[in-house]
Amino acid sequence: MTITVGPDGKKRCFGNGPKQGFYAKYHDTEWGIPVYDDRLLFEMLCLEGAQAGLSWETVLRKRAGYRKAFHRFSLARVARMTDKELDTIVLNPDVIRHRLKIYSVRKNAIVVQAIRKEQGSFSDYLWAYVDHKPIVNRPKNHAAVPSRTELSDALSKDLKKRGMSFVGSTIVYAFMQATGMVNDHISECWQAASPD
Repeated sequence: MTITVGPDGKKRCFGNGPKQGFYAKYHDTEWGIPVYDDRLLFEMLCLEGAQAGLSWETVLRKRAGYRKAFHRFSLARVARMTDKELDTIVLNPDVIRHRLKIYSVRKNAIVVQAIRKEQGSFSDYLWAYVDHKPIVNRPKNHAAVPSRTELSDALSKDLKKRGMSFVGSTIVYAFMQATGMVNDHISECWQAASPD
């Protein structure tokens, strides 16, 4: 897969296809940009878990549905959701209707709350894995971008040990890319030339 040029003349890692304007916007304004807000970090982890086996574009198209179904990813509210509420979400066409993935959102919210109590914030816990600064890579092409690393293995292992689901190493690495813990913009991408 090669890097493409969008209608605006910008080379992007992704998002330059027909009808992908929203995806280009996500690439330009979110992907690879550091996130420190616990609520948004939780949201992105849940969305990455929902993506397992699907395309990230598919999940992003349903992001508004997830935000509505899961109270804008309020940790306290999601942690208190009942089985009945979650079963209703399983029938909701605005989300990926996968029972285990939907139930994992509540389970993972409870774990994040425990991490916050222990570490002060979910953000501090996560960013400690990269010494509190983004790892900036400049891969030459998509083939040079790993699907997992030793760091994502370690974080995945700890999240699973704490009781989370849908946090395998590949999911965790994609999460690290999405939240800017790792910046994997391809060297030809316009974002790679931007200040980090």
